[in-house]
Amino acid sequence: MLPVVALMALLALPVSGDTARSGGGTPADVMSGVLVLLAVAGAVRRAERALSRTALVVLGLPVVGFAVAATGAADAATGLTGLGRYLQVFVLVPAAVLLLVRDRADLRVLAWAFVGLALVQGGIGAHQYATGTGASYMGADIRAVGTFGPTDVMGMATVVSYGVICAVGLALGAAPGTGTGTGTGTGTPAGSATGTAPGTGAAVRQRVVALVCALLLLVPLALSFSRGAWIATAVACAAQLLLAGVRRAVAVGAVLAAVLVVLVGGVGVGTAMLQERVDSITKVTDAPDQSVLDRYTMWAAAVGMWRERPVTGVGLKNFPAHRDGHASLALSSGSDTAGAGSGFVRQPLLSPHNMYLLVLSEQGLLGLLALAGGWGALLVLGVRRLALVRGAAVRAPGGPSARGADCGLLACGLLVWQLLDFAYADIGGPSTVLTAVALGVVAWWALGADAR
Repeated sequence: MLPVVALMALLALPVSGDTARSGGGTPADVMSGVLVLLAVAGAVRRAERALSRTALVVLGLPVVGFAVAATGAADAATGLTGLGRYLQVFVLVPAAVLLLVRDRADLRVLAWAFVGLALVQGGIGAHQYATGTGASYMGADIRAVGTFGPTDVMGMATVVSYGVICAVGLALGAAPGTGTGTGTGTGTPAGSATGTAPGTGAAVRQRVVALVCALLLLVPLALSFSRGAWIATAVACAAQLLLAGVRRAVAVGAVLAAVLVVLVGGVGVGTAMLQERVDSITKVTDAPDQSVLDRYTMWAAAVGMWRERPVTGVGLKNFPAHRDGHASLALSSGSDTAGAGSGFVRQPLLSPHNMYLLVLSEQGLLGLLALAGGWGALLVLGVRRLALVRGAAVRAPGGPSARGADCGLLACGLLVWQLLDFAYADIGGPSTVLTAVALGVVAWWALGADAR
């Protein structure tokens, strides 16, 4: 797991404003290429088929849509750049993580790495808010963005959200085992693999530490002022609670409600700006602000592009070129960014901030059905695997087949969060490579039983 953890650690490094604005490669992107090479080398060394037929179909089918859309790009260089990015995020890095993760112990290492990265970025973000050194928000440099800067305001929110979900999954799924298993490494089914299972004391420690981390991360998540991340995290955690059991969901929900009351009412975490941001969630249709208006306008433009070319779309990375021909006059010229060590920059609006509509407009129905169909398959297979593990826990408490609930809960939670967040955001920015790692975690849980 060292290469994967190293990739995640590189995301804690500051990203220069020029790199973020140009969309250039970062050290984490370079490490993702190394990760893929290591996974391929391991598969060749083992001299066996690396992925099952199911994994090949789920992860490989979107390549068809990507390739067809690349042929419709404005030029060959643009098409190859877009194709490489989509392959990196949705195919190559997830497949590499699927191949490198050997058992549940490895997956728990990655989960704690998610939590650790979130604590680092969240701590930086909270310091930015407290000292007024964050990104500009309503005239004040208070928006928590971590090391990602004002040009990737969703970066820290994404990292912290992943950390919350992993921590919640580790806390809810921690179950006492009977000791240390024997683990069979690669080829062991994710739903029935033995391995290092937490004993009673280890399970209690995991639950307590994970719960504390989840509560701590709620503060920088709130200070990110990202409404989409708030909604996606709330729904994903609720789904995790329900998957862990209805009784536990009710109990934990009551505790979280009490904690939020203390944080907002007693400690005073809820400032006037934060309260206004929360209230704006209910006004996205009645009295939307300019950022919401821009999204509505770009969503309509994306639908217009799809209607022109419903099957294959307008081509990879062609949304900006067709935007003005389909957008109404309500669209502003761009968004203002400043603070967090950067000067004032007018950022052009180059995507609809909705992954589904971006794929629909640039890749058409062919690309959307292939990509979203794979995500749906991962969700169904992941929930099914979790149900099997929970059933095994009922039949044989403490048995090796019953010790994967925490892995299943965090994997399903990550996918639910991503599917919801894609309704408010799309790929882009230095934090995108972490999305690829998260999809790899999901793929291992959903497809690992069939991988050799």
